Amino acid sequence: MSEADPRNLADAHTEQPSLAGRKAIVTGGTTGIGRAIAVLLASEGAQVFVCGRAPAHLDDALERIREVGEGGGINVDLSSKEAVERFFAAADDYLGGLDIAVINAAIPAEALADSGKAETRYEIAVDFAAYLATTQAAVERMKAGSDVILIGSMSAESRKPGSSIYVAAKAGIQGFAPSLRKELAEKDIKVGLIEPGFTGADFQYPDFPPDKQRELIEQHKMLRAEDIAVAAHFMLTQPRRAAVSLIRVETRLEHP
Repeated sequence: MSEADPRNLADAHTEQPSLAGRKAIVTGGTTGIGRAIAVLLASEGAQVFVCGRAPAHLDDALERIREVGEGGGINVDLSSKEAVERFFAAADDYLGGLDIAVINAAIPAEALADSGKAETRYEIAVDFAAYLATTQAAVERMKAGSDVILIGSMSAESRKPGSSIYVAAKAGIQGFAPSLRKELAEKDIKVGLIEPGFTGADFQYPDFPPDKQRELIEQHKMLRAEDIAVAAHFMLTQPRRAAVSLIRVETRLEHP
């Protein structure tokens, strides 16, 4: 007869809620960070619904998501009120409920002085206004026990020249997240902000093509999108008493 294991591991880890059966949307979930998060959530048993602007990217993302789990999605540009409504109507039909929202869809935006007025309005619509509109629509559908994750950027901290419109949007999200977290805390809806550093994705084209991205990742000067997905997974697998409200993921080494 074998002896019982004398080690008591009861307090070696905290409670880790399962993601199985949870219903999640991921905006901008067809490429880069959003795609990586959608794949990881699906692999953990969540039912996911994504959106993106390019049909080819949507097809590719859904093929990968369905290799590991269950997911659907549509092509939509979230810059308009009607588009946001169309996305959530499709998500409602597919998911039949919502308890995880990853608000991620964004586009590159340049310096204000180098951007035309129409471009500026569009960039603000996608990178800031749509963040708030999609968050609002998600929260309206949520019950106690739900989670919102906003994907921001370390640009809100570094504030480098040449991307002032993008910096403004991400700094706005940086302020929005803690205020919203306090507003929803009593409803048991958690809000977390993830601010990635320099991350490989088609977002970085043409300055950093795929071969250059692979090189920088190997040199530890660029993050993989999957590194950010792991941060989202960590936020979502904490007990309800624990709100991981901010995660910054940076490269260990500075890129050139």
